[in-house]
Amino acid sequence: MDMNDMTPLVSKACARTTDVLAGVTDDQLDAATPCEKLTVRELVAHVGGLGVAFAAAARKDFGELTDSPPGDGGYQLDADWRSQYPANLAALANAWRDPAAWDGMTRVGGVDLPGEVCGMVGLTEVVVHGWDVAVATGQDYGVDDDVAEAVHAHLASFTAAGPVEGLFDAAVEIGPDATVLERAVALSGRDPRVRA
Repeated sequence: MDMNDMTPLVSKACARTTDVLAGVTDDQLDAATPCEKLTVRELVAHVGGLGVAFAAAARKDFGELTDSPPGDGGYQLDADWRSQYPANLAALANAWRDPAAWDGMTRVGGVDLPGEVCGMVGLTEVVVHGWDVAVATGQDYGVDDDVAEAVHAHLASFTAAGPVEGLFDAAVEIGPDATVLERAVALSGRDPRVRA
């Protein structure tokens, strides 16, 4: 896929996950999530942090934001998360509008990788964790098929030879009638049929 075609996909995914964050209530913050080791509070903090980290990676602004592994020191929810995390996701989407973000090498989570791959990892993180938060808080999560297809193709490229350490969990078997988003979620190690 042409990286110019990816720009609107990142924007749509960030907007959709922002909508999900807006639907999280305070009494849901300690609930469990499909991301088994993280509560809603921690997962929302992770989404807020990845917004900043992947925006820095797009700008090739190397430093603490791109050098620290996710969750280094734990996931702490910022007091202003309801306003700041949507801004972080908007900044992520804006940073990946620059064609230079997709070129050359960059770094995120302390890992050096091609810009094109980093952009796809960021898109996948936004979609899969947006889905996680939605399921944990009883919300629907839908993205356009082009977004879901891009995430599915990205995950399939990594998981074809089996689970990849650090890339979510082992794929879940799902029926042939599953939507493309459900197939992507299943590749990430989640059961898309599970609801809160």
